[in-house]
Amino acid sequence: MADTHDNLHIVMLPWLAFGHMTPYLELAKLMAGKGHRISFLSAPRNIDRLPKPTPDLTPLISFVKLPLPAIEHLPEGAEATSDLPYDKIQYLKKAYDMLQEPVARFLESSDPDWIMYDFAPYWAGSIASRLGIRSVFFTILIGAGLSFIGPSRDSKGGDYRKTPEDFTRPPKWVPFPTKVAFHHFEIKKIFDSVTGNASGVTDVYRLKASQENCDIIALRSSYEVEPEWLTLLKDIYAKPVFPVGQLPPGDPDSRGETETWRLIKEWLDAQKNGTVVYVAFGSESKPTQTELTEIALGLELSGLPFFWVLKIRLGSADSELIMLPDGFEERVKGRGVVWDSWVPQLKILAHNSVGGFLTHGGWNSAVEALSFERALILFTFLADQGLNARLLEERQIGYSIPRNESDGSVTRQSVAESLRMVMVEEKGRVYREKAKEMRPIFEDKDIQERYVNNLLNYLKDHRPVKHPKSKGIII
Repeated sequence: MADTHDNLHIVMLPWLAFGHMTPYLELAKLMAGKGHRISFLSAPRNIDRLPKPTPDLTPLISFVKLPLPAIEHLPEGAEATSDLPYDKIQYLKKAYDMLQEPVARFLESSDPDWIMYDFAPYWAGSIASRLGIRSVFFTILIGAGLSFIGPSRDSKGGDYRKTPEDFTRPPKWVPFPTKVAFHHFEIKKIFDSVTGNASGVTDVYRLKASQENCDIIALRSSYEVEPEWLTLLKDIYAKPVFPVGQLPPGDPDSRGETETWRLIKEWLDAQKNGTVVYVAFGSESKPTQTELTEIALGLELSGLPFFWVLKIRLGSADSELIMLPDGFEERVKGRGVVWDSWVPQLKILAHNSVGGFLTHGGWNSAVEALSFERALILFTFLADQGLNARLLEERQIGYSIPRNESDGSVTRQSVAESLRMVMVEEKGRVYREKAKEMRPIFEDKDIQERYVNNLLNYLKDHRPVKHPKSKGIII
């Protein structure tokens, strides 16, 4: 007899980056809120650093700590991409791949209905299949990004793209006009995703094997934002594709009052409504010294008030020190703040004095900003940020600061002009208006609810049928 209990047990296995763990946790909370049990797997320090669910969800979300093996070139205590400079992340992937056995043991002993896994543990789908557990490849890539990566490895003809230049044009399988592609400097910086790294497995292989090995594909997206890309994905993949919505953050006021926030709020309260540029480049993006100098001097030249969260070091292994220009902080005193430690980003974005957000283009940050109708000024660094930026540009939701196509260099003048254009000038009004248009889409709880219900209904209808007295599958 089959188990007819309606609630599911779902294991979640995100990649070790906060830009991945955060949307996984947001989805976990939404599913737990409907009575489903979640086992959230990650390295111990990451779990300790993640925000804790509210008391009503605590019994339904179990955090499972999987210690990473010590390997050469991976600094002790480095468990997330934010703990490492870019060139060391390949060793984090190598250590992560050594969790296959512990993950398999956990799946075997906990006997979940489904596992939702990220691109890095491309091996999770095969393990689940062997154990009679259904699997979801849940990617934090948006529809345009996943479509750009393209069909899985077993599709006819494979991927024709071999050089960085091949990735600066929309792929052949996109049937509509678009500018979604990398700039040359963006793909050049991350071309090891295509050619390989110390883990022995390229990121492109991981992505395509993840798509191939799963039962269904889920992604952080919605038809309200990118309908044509989601329709294309359904054509590309011969398996179900589920957008899970934008996973907007919860209420910023529910996150408690801290001394840090009191100090920041005091400064923000003294600024005029909609005038402040909030500047932050995420947990794993760090400007070079040259970029830092030009961004700083551009902020100074703009004459706008700003609050800049500046990360000058990516973990203990980061030996590339960067410094603000001489006298910069003194010259902008009162008008600009540079903050070098953690901040409550949601509370800042929600504050009425903030009008725009100079961001790296990570989708978490875009969703947070648009949930509070903040105009986006984009300066990309790594990963899928370039593809996100092209979609935002195409929709006139975000404006990218002009940069040298070959090396990505930027001038203080282009930083200042871009900030002033988006924040105050008439020709930048479209970006301010588009941010307002997006707010109802990004913060609408009913839209979000519909996407999650749609996914959960499928997971319930297609759970593996298990014998009540054993953990085996009925054949």
